[in-house]
Amino acid sequence: MQDEFDVVVVGAGAAGLAAAARLSRAALSVVVLEGQGRIGGRAHTLAARSDLPLDLGCGWLHSADRNPLAALFARAGVALDQTPPAWSRPEANQSLTPEDQAAFARAMRDFEAALDQAARAGQEGRAIAHLPPKAARWHPMLEAFSAYYNGAPLSQVSVQDYGAFTDTGVNWRAPDGYGAAICGLAPRSLIVPHCAVLSIDHTGPRLRLETARGAITAKAAVLTVSSALIAQEAIRIHPRLPAKVDAATGLPLGQAEKVFLRPAAPEVFPRESHLWGVTDRAETGSYYLRPLGRPVIEAYFGGDHARALSAAGPGAATAFAIDELVAHYGADVRGQLQPLAETGWGVDPWAMGAYSHALPGCAAARRALAEPVDGRLFFAGEATSTRSFSTAHGAWESGLRAADEALAALGLREA
Repeated sequence: MQDEFDVVVVGAGAAGLAAAARLSRAALSVVVLEGQGRIGGRAHTLAARSDLPLDLGCGWLHSADRNPLAALFARAGVALDQTPPAWSRPEANQSLTPEDQAAFARAMRDFEAALDQAARAGQEGRAIAHLPPKAARWHPMLEAFSAYYNGAPLSQVSVQDYGAFTDTGVNWRAPDGYGAAICGLAPRSLIVPHCAVLSIDHTGPRLRLETARGAITAKAAVLTVSSALIAQEAIRIHPRLPAKVDAATGLPLGQAEKVFLRPAAPEVFPRESHLWGVTDRAETGSYYLRPLGRPVIEAYFGGDHARALSAAGPGAATAFAIDELVAHYGADVRGQLQPLAETGWGVDPWAMGAYSHALPGCAAARRALAEPVDGRLFFAGEATSTRSFSTAHGAWESGLRAADEALAALGLREA
């Protein structure tokens, strides 16, 4: 690796890959430094076997009808499945009667309408304050929903931030893996793995970056590491940037974890269907049964419940998932469920969480985190997106935005 570059991109997740792809089309020397041995960041597909890709991280192209990655995948020949998700189809739900599904849907609409009204009126505070009082029966499920949606309980979610998120409700899948598809867009010749950035000194005429492979200099850098790592100052920046640390602290990563199980007798479980573990408490799993007809069950846990399962140690989330499935389908299925994978995003040293949410009073932190410093340090990642945070396409779009800012500061344009 040479020791002088025009632009260094720190991190090879979706934001870093997008920034690098755009910068590579200009007359610049560009390098992407990735601390771990793989690319993709929180977009990570594991091949459990050749015909069973598992998305350990992001798995759905949200707002797929306007998601820029959908068009990129189409041009790259990546297959996309447009089947509506089971959790959005009442007939595919295995744990609620049609009457209860309708009641829960009304509670969700009332809750989100109240949040939207408050946000439009300029109100801020904790999202939990807007739970519909006449729908107390569904409060646990609304809290469970927040655990999956935000990675955090409603008491820790900003009204303004919740209201700012935009979603068209169209969700597609990449059958061969969303993470794999994103990695397929990577400008691989620019990426240096196992090269963590340890510090950045921006006092001199050129940035000086200390890395696991030695020191390099650059005219500019695009930082795409998670908000959790910025808050922890995992990369030492000199002089310090306290405003960035404060902004990142207000945008913590929630926790969301997955467990994948392979049933020995898949036909016991309805294909392309969904199951809530229980509906009277927030500490439950969301189970996607045989997605795309495949012999797998994907269990999803979020928020404080996911954190507690993670703290209980490896295998605890898997055991919990099996217990909830046994409660629905009977003791005979216990011996049929083979563990395939269990995630640990909350303890992953390169992420330290799943996706960001703004704490009450901190919605403006997204713009603050995205703001360039001295025309040389640029920031990207899903936490810097003001409308599509917590998504892979939000991260991708932020990488393009940061790359454009760097090009403008250098007096260049994309070729």
